[in-house]
Amino acid sequence: MPIHPTPLPPAAAGARRTIADVAQHAGVSKATVSRFLNRRDELLTPEIARRVEAAIAALGYSPSPMAQALKRGRSRLIGLVVADVANPYSVAVLRGAEKACQEAGYLLMLFNLGDDGQRERDAIEALVSYQVDGLILNTLGRDEAAVAAAARSGRPVVLVDRRHRDMQADFVSLDNAGAVQLAGDHLLQRGWNDLLYVTEPVRGVSSRQEREVAFRAFVAGHRGVHGAVHESTAADAAGLRQALLALRARGRQPAVLASNAVITLRVAEAVAALGWQFGHDLGFVGVDETEWAPLVGPGLTTVAQPTDALGRQATACLLERLKGLAVPPRQILLSGQLVPRRSSGPAPASVVSPMNT
Repeated sequence: MPIHPTPLPPAAAGARRTIADVAQHAGVSKATVSRFLNRRDELLTPEIARRVEAAIAALGYSPSPMAQALKRGRSRLIGLVVADVANPYSVAVLRGAEKACQEAGYLLMLFNLGDDGQRERDAIEALVSYQVDGLILNTLGRDEAAVAAAARSGRPVVLVDRRHRDMQADFVSLDNAGAVQLAGDHLLQRGWNDLLYVTEPVRGVSSRQEREVAFRAFVAGHRGVHGAVHESTAADAAGLRQALLALRARGRQPAVLASNAVITLRVAEAVAALGWQFGHDLGFVGVDETEWAPLVGPGLTTVAQPTDALGRQATACLLERLKGLAVPPRQILLSGQLVPRRSSGPAPASVVSPMNT
């Protein structure tokens, strides 16, 4: 005797039809619907398969991709935690990782810390609750509880740009020492010999520490070169202007090496406020290439990070771990590329100190 589909009341506004609704409408069991959805049609008669198909169409049912993936043992989701999406570096790395995930059949889930280093554990636990297969972390590395959270998850982790103390994981980053060396050599070759390295607060952030150490080593290794470090915060624009004034007051060929794009913007604001010109009153090189670097002043010289490659490499490392690769944690450092513009043009024979004018 034929089984007639059971009509269902309209779904409530915003409600999602379930596999149970499909089964009831088609007059079959949930297991039968599941077999159909998992392409096991050979276990069903043609008539039952047609009824299930018709019920799915009638109800507008679409299976949850996550639920289907979990039945297969994988969610096909990768969790990415970034320190601050307002930083152009984080956005660029995100794009590289996203493209690599898509090509491999994975989706990326993003958690933005908003530069709050105490939320790293929360970010990891939140993404794990969504059953991500693995984690890519571009964090500040300050939350010790994040290490324990990552270990408890049992999922592979890849660190990008910033190391996390005591976390045993693959690490992918710019070669920070090489980038500082590249920028410093370029400035010296152009005649700038009094260098101010401007950075965000260094304490507790490995990439900032590595670049500062590399800068101090660079200055120590070159006779006749003077160097100083200034830590800049968003709330102390006056402090940065004073540091620039002190730099020029020494009467040499002054130049700034900015640690990242965030600092580059702050230096550009300070230079504009002082009425100076890059490449004339002050030489300049900044780490991080941005879309607006060619448009500021005469054009800003940068050391471009291979952000797309960093995102892709981090994803590749994670996928290798998911496929069963068992080797000690790896460190992969990629080289930066100098993009010369007029801000680091040949230094003038002398730069007149504003203190003497």
